[in-house]
Amino acid sequence: MNKLKCTISYDGAGFNGYQIQPGQRTVQGELEHALYRMHKKNPIRVMASGRTDTGVHAKGQVIHFISPLTMPEANWKRAMNTLLPDDIFVHQAEWVSDAFHSRYDAIGKEYRYFLYQDSETDVFKRHYALHYPRELSLTRIQEACSYLQGTHDFTTFSSAKASTKGSKVRTMHDVRCEKSGDNIVFIFYGDGFLYNMVRIMIGILLDVGTGKLTPLDILDLLYKRDRRLAGVTAPPQGLYLWRVFYA
Repeated sequence: MNKLKCTISYDGAGFNGYQIQPGQRTVQGELEHALYRMHKKNPIRVMASGRTDTGVHAKGQVIHFISPLTMPEANWKRAMNTLLPDDIFVHQAEWVSDAFHSRYDAIGKEYRYFLYQDSETDVFKRHYALHYPRELSLTRIQEACSYLQGTHDFTTFSSAKASTKGSKVRTMHDVRCEKSGDNIVFIFYGDGFLYNMVRIMIGILLDVGTGKLTPLDILDLLYKRDRRLAGVTAPPQGLYLWRVFYA
């Protein structure tokens, strides 16, 4: 048996999240269906670096699976893309050691969140960026981003529905936002993320940008470790799993 690692992207607009669910169209479901056909109706289980919610996209998701087939790597990529739907694409396929695990071996992830500030809604962006026409102070947001960097307990920034047990301490190596015209991208690079953590941070940063909160309120929210203080969770369509890092 051989283990294959694949880097994939997908448009999350047409999926009910990554994880397989009975009766629902999911990314994992489509991947496993394609592999089922390749393996002559023998089921193949796919593992990913992490799950994404309904409407969330991926630019550089990483998966792995075990297969008895021994095709060249380039043939794997070609065969999978032939069988997969148009909203999933395999960028790279490579053989890895039996010890590799796409989730447990990841040492960091980068997420990006996109929004645009046009005065009117762009119907062609509605699945891929958040329309946010309100005025924002980028200076205040950048200051708030600096307080999110470093190692903190992110309980306040974790969904109350999270099933993760144990420590909620994470290290954010880079948190920043960049603006180009009416478009803004938020970039988050850290060693790990809690459930809905990025979308909750976006909600807070937008509150800072509009003046509802001050940048220093970030420190108070981190200290109090109470999700009820963090306000709304930003919508999913602007969020992208951008890259997964391995040693």
